Amino acid sequence: MSVEVLASVMNQNMETLVKRMRLESDAVIINQCGRQKYEEMEHKGCRIRFFSCSQRGVGNSRNAAIEKADGDICLFSDEDIVYEPGYAEAIEREFAANPRADMILFNIHVAESRRTYHITSRQKVHWYNCGRYGAVSFAVRRSVLERSGVRFSTLFGGGAQFSNGEDSLFLKELMDKGYRVYTAPVLIGREMSEGSSWFNGYDRKFFYDRGVLYAFLYGAMAEPFGVRFLARHRKKMCTKVRFREALRWLIDGVREGRRLKKGGA
Repeated sequence: MSVEVLASVMNQNMETLVKRMRLESDAVIINQCGRQKYEEMEHKGCRIRFFSCSQRGVGNSRNAAIEKADGDICLFSDEDIVYEPGYAEAIEREFAANPRADMILFNIHVAESRRTYHITSRQKVHWYNCGRYGAVSFAVRRSVLERSGVRFSTLFGGGAQFSNGEDSLFLKELMDKGYRVYTAPVLIGREMSEGSSWFNGYDRKFFYDRGVLYAFLYGAMAEPFGVRFLARHRKKMCTKVRFREALRWLIDGVREGRRLKKGGA
């Protein structure tokens, strides 16, 4: 079994990035930078392939990395992830110990203000709790990606029409097709940036985009999940916006999401 990092980055230098991320495995890096160029280097006995391109959008770049991957296990990543020593071996051990797993989610340390999950046990992931995990926690067998045809949405995420959620949709689609996803309480890396490429505050776009995402994620249950989400985070998200106004924006997004789904988006 071999682990291969699939990273989506912007305007990066190959050698600087590889050292900063502390890569200890093969990697495919899609560098969104406005030019076309291919570079390759060996780093600690591993092959790093660096594809600079003009196409933008995190969904597009993650999908491009999947098509170029040749490792046994694909580990999705971003430019601000720094890996723990031995991360590749730790991932290989988890898959070896759980041969039923098609995909395993790992811990990535992030700032408390941005943390959406913390894995403390090994258990199966279900459709109703898949919305909390980011793509940088995903390790999936490449053979599963080939068989399933599951790819990242280009409607959601950085550089797309709607803010975020491409990772949750990817995870849910994989499970909807019958593939098994598990968690592992193993820290493999840290997010070094406390910022976000898409978050500009709890404004209309934030709640509207969340509604669109929930229509895709939860279907007929989008409104109840939306109300639950707002109620749970009311003290944090509704300091400058009234709860009813935020809910109205979210419901408007749900309607738009259903319209898009009906049109085959």
